[in-house]
Amino acid sequence: MVISAVAEGAYEDQTKVYIVYLGAIAHNHANLVTASHVAMLASLFGSEKDARESMVYSYRHGFSGFAAHMTDREAKKLSEHPEVVQVMPNRYYEMKTTRTFNYLGLYESTGKELLLDANMGEDVIIGVIDSGVWPESVSFNDKGLGPIPSRWKGKCVDGEEFVATKHCNKKLIGARYYIPSHMKKNKTGMTSDENDYMSARDSDVHGTHVASIAGGAFVPNVSNTVFGVGTARGGAPSARIAVYKVCWKIFGNDECASMDILKAMDDAIEDGVDVMSLSLGTSIPLLTETYKDNMLSYGAFHAISNGIPVLFAGGNDGPRAYTVDNIAPWVITVAATSLDRWFPTPLKLGNNVTILARAPYKGLEIQADFMYVESPNKITGAAKGKVVLAFLKKSADVYDYNLGIRKFGLKALIIASERDDNVEVVDIPIILNIDYEQGATMLNYISSTSSPTIKISSAITLSGPLVATKVAVFSSRGPNSVSPYVLKPDVAAPGVAILGASTPFMVSSENGFIALSGTSMSTPVVAGVVALLRAIHRDWSPAAIHSALVTTASTTDPYGEPIFADGFSEKLADPFDFGGGLVNPTKAADPGLVYNASAEDYMRFLCASGYDERSIGKMANKSDMYHCPSPRPSMLELNLPSITIPFLDRDVTVTRTVTNVGPIVSKYMVIVKPPLGVEITVTPNILLFNPLVQKLSFEVTVSTTHKSNSIYYFGSITWTDGSHFVSIPLSVRTERLMYFNH
Repeated sequence: MVISAVAEGAYEDQTKVYIVYLGAIAHNHANLVTASHVAMLASLFGSEKDARESMVYSYRHGFSGFAAHMTDREAKKLSEHPEVVQVMPNRYYEMKTTRTFNYLGLYESTGKELLLDANMGEDVIIGVIDSGVWPESVSFNDKGLGPIPSRWKGKCVDGEEFVATKHCNKKLIGARYYIPSHMKKNKTGMTSDENDYMSARDSDVHGTHVASIAGGAFVPNVSNTVFGVGTARGGAPSARIAVYKVCWKIFGNDECASMDILKAMDDAIEDGVDVMSLSLGTSIPLLTETYKDNMLSYGAFHAISNGIPVLFAGGNDGPRAYTVDNIAPWVITVAATSLDRWFPTPLKLGNNVTILARAPYKGLEIQADFMYVESPNKITGAAKGKVVLAFLKKSADVYDYNLGIRKFGLKALIIASERDDNVEVVDIPIILNIDYEQGATMLNYISSTSSPTIKISSAITLSGPLVATKVAVFSSRGPNSVSPYVLKPDVAAPGVAILGASTPFMVSSENGFIALSGTSMSTPVVAGVVALLRAIHRDWSPAAIHSALVTTASTTDPYGEPIFADGFSEKLADPFDFGGGLVNPTKAADPGLVYNASAEDYMRFLCASGYDERSIGKMANKSDMYHCPSPRPSMLELNLPSITIPFLDRDVTVTRTVTNVGPIVSKYMVIVKPPLGVEITVTPNILLFNPLVQKLSFEVTVSTTHKSNSIYYFGSITWTDGSHFVSIPLSVRTERLMYFNH
């Protein structure tokens, strides 16, 4: 029995809500359970009427207990009842944007130090290149912010339903829009093919959502109208935001022209942004995409040459290999993970087995007969009033089978398919996705009885270590199909069911919030972290920030549990799933060592990649060609915070250089975890830094013991001084026969 808030002799007459836990339910009669709760309270208060008026909730399904108003003295007395296991005062748990930054440790004790040191990013300008912004959203209020940084040269441009003097402020300091040349205005001022605003105003939700994740202000009492209430805030809640609208509704699709994106990047460099966040990408396959073919790589190259880190979404074409997008070595490419929170829907079978469907159902409890059909297309009138189980090869969209449900009068449809991380609240009609294993359990139950039944309850909330962190099934995976020597993605961040600001098109309020999933959501999470790093490390290059993120990322979740990769089958996540791992803001602020690189280094990499010297010269803003070394360097030479060797036949030696950004006098020792069947030798194995030596190189010799072509195997090299652990991932594949499909 525990009552942490009650001490002997310190009782108050003022009532508060206490939760009384009584343990497991001894019987299935819910009303009797409630009656026993009332009776217990009545024995405390002296009357059944007072007991019922005091009762807030009766917990009577998963466990027995109740919540009720009572004084500290009454709670203390009730805790002494022989049937009571524990009495606890009611506590309020916050729902963040969306718990993401608490999950990443940013609002814990050490994380708060980072926020304070960075002044919550107030002097940092985040450029968001997307579908625009809904400026009225409270996420973009400028309460408490000081003057706009004097270095800002950008504009807030008037347009349709967007007035610069009204809609821009000290938070939303810039707003531009870029109209594709083939779009024309009709008499109403809208596009000729679909409604969209000829301004920076967001006609969708995407741009508004990602901008609020990166740098949204503190907004109290936020709810997605379904689960929980809390305070929303972005990664850098005091950062300034400049939006560049490049995505438009064109014939029913959201399209973003590369010419407009490139112009936006160009303007953003001139405007003075400190970070660029682009939750954009191309479709697979990527086999024809080279850095030269992808104009955005150019824009990003110029941004980093001007000291601006550029972040891109890794893509939503997972879990297939070779699907990762935005693969230039000078950009930060972000994968998506789940959070330590989920809202599963309990599905209780007639044999008392409960299965948790991944999609949250909001609504009244459903009890019905349960039946199986081979596929949703074979539902008939016999299913009227029942819950139906069906199997599909691929996960179904919530709305794919609405018509069938309405036509045949089903209570609900449960579809067993590939596991899906999408969190879309369902109500009426009710379609719930489960995986094949869960479906098999249900089918076995249906086959075992002549009268199968099922009960569907409203979703519950699970959080903490019970909910495993996984790389989302949709998150695109490596290896890099264009430059196999460059590891992509770089890092991962939460991107499943991320709560952010919405537009009235998606919710009923201008100040509404919505939960969305995708690497589009994980990218601004990291952009917010980068904004904080930029605030406290103004002298760091984009490559140093890139390195700090990768080398301090975690391969376990915040509870120390492994991170899995969701997909065709579950497995432990590897560097092709999450790069260095799950981003760790606090450690990234103090990485100890960084793997630095300059624009010159990237140009040497292009030399190694076979680019002609004139093209490289143009990238370098030279009037003539860039003179590549002769012979041209190896692609392994680029000083990346990773080592990827895709074609290992004989011994290879790779050189890496680290720069000390920690204590001036430091001693680092190496820890090697070699890939399976691969031998790794690091020379030297100790690095000594002093006031005269702050940059050191080391060699990594890699050899294979495999006699035939292998798959990729993974390991790591970690330098540590006892407090910093600077880790880079290793990815090695033996290729005895080049390009032979083993």
